[in-house]
Amino acid sequence: MQKKSGAKLEYTFRGFLSGYLSTRRYPGRGIILGGGILIYFIMGRSENSRNRVFRRTMDGIRTEAFDPEKLTDPSLVIYNAVRRVPGGFVVSNGSQTDDILKALLRFDADYDSNGSFTDAAYGLSFEPDPPLYTPRISGYLDSSGCYELAIARSYAAGGRIGCERPAWSFAGAGAHFISTYDDDGNPPPSFSGDPIHITDIPADCAEAAESVWDALDRANRVSLYALSFDGDVWRDIIINGLE
Repeated sequence: MQKKSGAKLEYTFRGFLSGYLSTRRYPGRGIILGGGILIYFIMGRSENSRNRVFRRTMDGIRTEAFDPEKLTDPSLVIYNAVRRVPGGFVVSNGSQTDDILKALLRFDADYDSNGSFTDAAYGLSFEPDPPLYTPRISGYLDSSGCYELAIARSYAAGGRIGCERPAWSFAGAGAHFISTYDDDGNPPPSFSGDPIHITDIPADCAEAAESVWDALDRANRVSLYALSFDGDVWRDIIINGLE
């Protein structure tokens, strides 16, 4: 089932898979947050992008080249994708994962608090990869069930390229989805509008991961990571297309 209000879309989890995700050949990179679930997937059209797998780190996951000899440019494809912070997790499609984590851990004496996800997201820009200008998508999920999403995407204005940086905060039931692109294209169009609301998302990360993976275009899907957590207890799963 789908509901639409302005630029916002709402689906049940099954409806999102069949009515949205599976109908798009190339949404690029995608994040689903909410309901105690975090899902991050990557897709690729070039050999450099497809030559990747997810590997676990001490505090999350990072991308790595499956065949290092085929890696031509690591700058935008090799990065920490998910990292754990006290009470939550940061996820993104690039090096901003580390920047956001540092901001959350940095203490600001003037405000007697640590930095915020939103402040860190406002300092981001889209990737320097014309003509794609790939959006930077980021998220933060905390142990209370609240979560935040942000995107830094390009727009054309007066013959120049500008950057808009919308960010959203959510609490309550359900989850939300955001991706780098709306679909395939040359270049692919940046994700537009607000994050998509998803209801009835499975609590089991393995079930959710396998369902999302099956909905992704088989020719372009690369890797997927999912985790579920409740307090200090968390479970995760990695799916790598090349393994």
